[in-house]
Amino acid sequence: MIPAGTTLAAARRLLADRLAAAGIDDAGTEARLLLKLATGRDAALAGSAGETCLDAAEATRASAFATRRVAREPFARIAGCGAFHGLDFALNAACLVPRDDTEALIDAALRLLPAGQPAAILDLGVGPGTILLALLTERPEARGLGVDVSAEALEAARRNALTLGLADRADFAEGRWTDGLTGAFDLVVSNPPYIPARDCDTLAPEVALHDPRLALDGGADGLDAYRVIFEGVGPVLKPGGHVAVEIGIGQAPDVTAIASACGFRLERLSSDLAGIPRALVFRRARPAA
Repeated sequence: MIPAGTTLAAARRLLADRLAAAGIDDAGTEARLLLKLATGRDAALAGSAGETCLDAAEATRASAFATRRVAREPFARIAGCGAFHGLDFALNAACLVPRDDTEALIDAALRLLPAGQPAAILDLGVGPGTILLALLTERPEARGLGVDVSAEALEAARRNALTLGLADRADFAEGRWTDGLTGAFDLVVSNPPYIPARDCDTLAPEVALHDPRLALDGGADGLDAYRVIFEGVGPVLKPGGHVAVEIGIGQAPDVTAIASACGFRLERLSSDLAGIPRALVFRRARPAA
């Protein structure tokens, strides 16, 4: 516990030591962020800021946040929001914490959406709206529909759309992938569950213990969602439209084969910042002459 009356600078040192002992990477930065969340003040500020003292409520909050982080709860879950593509997204227990890897999918999708032109986007497994709302922010003429099987995740998505000023261009529907959908879309995007079931418990504790299993578990080989998506997406895709999906490490050949069997050809492969293939773009193959 951090005693009331501890200076901000001293509290940061105490928290950093505790986090480092628990094996948390970059413990100093995380301690600063937890303290800022608990107090509204930044311990990294120069001058007298670090010498201000925590009152009893602030010390209790900071100690509680540290206990949660030592238990490997991600900072984004403690804060109730996660940053992605320069935006803040409210999260709840049904939502994945946004990850930088997904920027590869955003980059690939934006290449398919010319600036200044209207477009209809479908996000399958929308979660808190991370992908759909990032795209709508970049393309003001576009509209989108986000589908998710989780009503709780959709609550977060609607809240984020409202907060970001996108509620008039983003609709949401509860459902399983493309089941029951009507309409035609220029672009279908998805970051589906792609972790093989046997591997879910071996992920980092921040993921295995705190991300929803529904959003992680891709079945025995991690590919179940891709099979359903490509089998069902044809009727809701406009002629010339594209399907862009995020994939796990080493899954590009298998996902490409699944898409090909459903009449789609690979048009682009994009890698994440680590150079790992992370996003695939498909288009319906031309029928044989």
